[in-house]
Amino acid sequence: MTTQVIFSVLDASAQDHLRLACEKVASLYRQNKRVFIFCDSQGEAHKIDELLWSFDSDSFVPHNLPGEGLESGSPVEISWQAPTNQRHVLVNLATDVPAFAGQFKHILDFVPADDGLKQQARQRYRSYQQAGCQLATESA
Repeated sequence: MTTQVIFSVLDASAQDHLRLACEKVASLYRQNKRVFIFCDSQGEAHKIDELLWSFDSDSFVPHNLPGEGLESGSPVEISWQAPTNQRHVLVNLATDVPAFAGQFKHILDFVPADDGLKQQARQRYRSYQQAGCQLATESA
């Protein structure tokens, strides 16, 4: 199975990548995809959790953090740890490519306008490339 990775490239006038991630997750949820959002830390996971509740008043995205909800999990799981349930799509918000990335067929990643974050995205791009992933970019 070849993993497809799509990088959303944000320009300086674009919204921040966390809000864009929430919009993409909402779209994936409406397509009946099970999504895993991976963050660097518990604090960042809680930030995304809060943002998913508030980013769009017309869009409810059922989601949970580790230990919340049903054992089978909600359609969207947010964590700083490896996934515990089977998911269709990985939304990577972490600094690095997670070791478990290869278990996903589809990965969404982001290239923020900030130079430091952009450099980290380039490193992730190279890591995905070395892992044999199919890579694509899109303007956000």
